[in-house]
Amino acid sequence: MLPFALIPLAFICGSLPFSVWLGKILLGLDVRKLGDGNPGAANAFRTGNQLVGLLVLLLDISKAAVPVGWAYFNLGIRGIPMVLIAVAPIIGHVFSPFLGFRGGKALATALGVWIGLSIWKLSIPAVLGALVGIALLTPPGWSAMVALSGILAVLLIWLPDPLLFAVWSSEVLILAWTHRNDLRQGIHLRPWISELFSRKKD
Repeated sequence: MLPFALIPLAFICGSLPFSVWLGKILLGLDVRKLGDGNPGAANAFRTGNQLVGLLVLLLDISKAAVPVGWAYFNLGIRGIPMVLIAVAPIIGHVFSPFLGFRGGKALATALGVWIGLSIWKLSIPAVLGALVGIALLTPPGWSAMVALSGILAVLLIWLPDPLLFAVWSSEVLILAWTHRNDLRQGIHLRPWISELFSRKKD
């Protein structure tokens, strides 16, 4: 019963809207009125207060990493219950009951899941993939897809675990939905890349 009892706990952890709470407490503003209107670390950084942005980022990662890591490493949970525990914080962030079931895009929380499941083995490829995506591609939602591609490469080459593949597949579906507006616009190279090629031709 314990594994299934941890699913709602992981959901509640993921649903904690730190960006909204800290924005109001520390800055006196609602981060949802900035940027894309989502409650998340990106809009916390858009407040101009980098310390608050960093704090929100760490908390959004931790609210998934802690329950998932506890279940996976400390309790040794595996199989379908572990998949559900791993996905629950992401669902909680996207559909937070504290915000009328309207949450954020869950990118930081998704990263926290991989930290909880693998510590560094999958989280580092995810971060590197996201940074490459941010540097090269636009709209920003495509960086999430590049990050997921980096994770898939590691799974195929190094960690071919069905549990991890199930979590990865779930994240693909969820993040594709939360970033659907970006993905509908198609994928484009950053202007600096086009300018670089133009200079070479000249």
